[in-house]
Amino acid sequence: MNDTISRLLRELRLSGMSESLEVRLTEAASNKLTHLEFLELVLTDESLVRSDRRVARGIKRAGFRDVRRLEDFDFSFNKSIDRQRIFDLASGHFLRESKDVLLCGPPGTGKSHLVQAIGHAVIRSGAMVYYRSIFDVVRDFLHDEVNGGEERVLSRYLKPDLLIIDDMGMKQLPKRSGEYLFEIIMRRHEVRSTMMTTNRPLEDWGKLIGDVPSASAILDRFLQSAEIMKISGKSYRLSGEKNSKGAKAPTGSDADNKE
Repeated sequence: MNDTISRLLRELRLSGMSESLEVRLTEAASNKLTHLEFLELVLTDESLVRSDRRVARGIKRAGFRDVRRLEDFDFSFNKSIDRQRIFDLASGHFLRESKDVLLCGPPGTGKSHLVQAIGHAVIRSGAMVYYRSIFDVVRDFLHDEVNGGEERVLSRYLKPDLLIIDDMGMKQLPKRSGEYLFEIIMRRHEVRSTMMTTNRPLEDWGKLIGDVPSASAILDRFLQSAEIMKISGKSYRLSGEKNSKGAKAPTGSDADNKE
């Protein structure tokens, strides 16, 4: 590859093509590829590099607690989880219908792993995702309210194709939490998809946010078109603790599956 081609590739920001061009030139000469076959190869190289970068940016923007993938999840450990249903969600069909999703179940059964893995999958399909725990949501609004930036933080929650709110029910939330959550759910309702996890029964949400009317209004909208998945069974984390004491537990990444 001569200096002129190298410079032009840099100017046109064709780094994927630049990285593979020497190899592709050798391959073209060895296999006597036609011009069109060669062009297809280098354009494919560029497309793959750009796709990988887009996914990396999307994952960073999402703010996941952990980078989780469905292929790392041990479905055999918890038979209550419908594997086909999870992969169906990962296909992103519910985003096209602006449907919401709620995963209910006790701590440690894989809810956080699953929602982050679904988020990762739909990013690869081109969707914009934002992940926050319920505590992060409240903290964001409280912080920006003090600084007069409520609209700025709200726009961050309204823009994504998929908003994931994790950990509902871990502990009681501060005052006004219900107002913030209601505003998000109301503004996203039937416009964008929201996915939530909870380890407490829905009837306890009023106590959790300290505002029964807000909890009722939130659930009224959220559950209208939501797909609800109930998860039961043993805890991955508790099994991991028992394993450290000599009891049998999932091996490999299975023990790392979080709520």
